[in-house]
Amino acid sequence: MPLIHAPKRRAKDDEERILPLINIVFLLLVFFMVAGRLTAPDPFKIELPHSSSDDEAGVQEAMIAIGQDGRLALDGTVMIEAEILSALTERLSSDDGLKVRMKADGQVEAIRVVEVMELLREAGVEKLAMLTVKDTGS
Repeated sequence: MPLIHAPKRRAKDDEERILPLINIVFLLLVFFMVAGRLTAPDPFKIELPHSSSDDEAGVQEAMIAIGQDGRLALDGTVMIEAEILSALTERLSSDDGLKVRMKADGQVEAIRVVEVMELLREAGVEKLAMLTVKDTGS
């Protein structure tokens, strides 16, 4: 009677051993791309106005946000005007080259944006960049 032998296992090569690791790495990459955020969310919803400028925002040092209802935030924290004034005055006293950027909702009244600009001037801000989205012509 012939003996039945179990089939010999073929030795795994390097590619077969590393394939599960590659699969896991790609799954983790996809997970973090979907679940992660690179920037902190705004404290309220803001839809930027359109612009024909090609310039993009660089490194942010101080970000003023104006919501559609006129609320203000400094670096993601909702504040009243007096708090923003004192915080910016303090930061400008220690850093003359502080870059200030303003992100205002496209539906906020222009008078409110001008009021905030005056507040920033009072705090000592000399240069202000207003963030917009490029107008696609539609």
